[in-house]
Amino acid sequence: MEITAGALMEIRITHADVGKRVSVRRVETASGGSVTYTDTIGVLTSWTDGVLLITQKNGKSVRIAESLLVAGKVVPPAPARRRGPAATFEELTRAGARAWQPLESEPLGEWTLRAAAGFTRRANSALPLGEPGVPVEEALARVTAWYAERGLPAYVQAATGALGTQEPLCAELERLGWTREVSAEVRIASLAPVGDVDADVRGVELTRECDEEWLERYGRTGALAPVARRVLSAGPSVWFAKVAGRAIGRCGVDGRWAGFAAVEVDPAHRREGLATAVMAALARRALEEGASAAWLQVESDNAGARALYDRLGFAAHHAYHHFRAA
Repeated sequence: MEITAGALMEIRITHADVGKRVSVRRVETASGGSVTYTDTIGVLTSWTDGVLLITQKNGKSVRIAESLLVAGKVVPPAPARRRGPAATFEELTRAGARAWQPLESEPLGEWTLRAAAGFTRRANSALPLGEPGVPVEEALARVTAWYAERGLPAYVQAATGALGTQEPLCAELERLGWTREVSAEVRIASLAPVGDVDADVRGVELTRECDEEWLERYGRTGALAPVARRVLSAGPSVWFAKVAGRAIGRCGVDGRWAGFAAVEVDPAHRREGLATAVMAALARRALEEGASAAWLQVESDNAGARALYDRLGFAAHHAYHHFRAA
């Protein structure tokens, strides 16, 4: 049923549209009585007791009283903004999981529980691809118990912003009190332009193992260095890049994909083109192994890395978020 809310504004959504991507406008009254409107776009994850819950592409959920709605419509799913290869959410997520493998894993239906003694959230979080085989609330209780047995906090990695992603799960995690701690973009690009970039790669050393100097520059291991070495070295055709004493990087070649990670530059040597050189050297090696597409993950607040990846042609595909149990 359509409810007219002004000459140009209509509410064209109903409870039957839960699960669809929508655009809604709500009215707000400012001090002094002036009326303003706020627009929200995202997946309508629930509509109960007179309140709409909309999960945005950044993983945040917005609650809107239906009494404040003045307009609403279903909109097409957001396409991935890309200038490179076509890719599905599931394909990229599985490639990312193979590139960053835990020491221990266990299935929960179509979810995977992953642990690596606490080294990185990616290797110590539940990855939900499909159904867990039990109600979500029960699945999350099992997740929490599984990590507690290992002395680890319980995390779930869930994605938003592309076809096939998990806005409803993100909303359910928030409803149950899980806290979103970290968000990152998954970006993709054609690989050849990364390898063709004008960069001096002569000082970049490529090896199959990360040595102590590489780990020191990576700087996130501490007492977990032996675990970190195992996680970092696992996966299809892993390469480590190093510019002695100044910069590092990592790339895993997996079929058509080259996955980049751990690009770090000594602060004293930034703006010298070292990160670009590391990326170019790794890309050229990946091209030699038959890869044609590239992906990487970058945290939302890493402005320097985001600028570098913009220059290299990487565009956002979707976002993922790590939710921690209450």
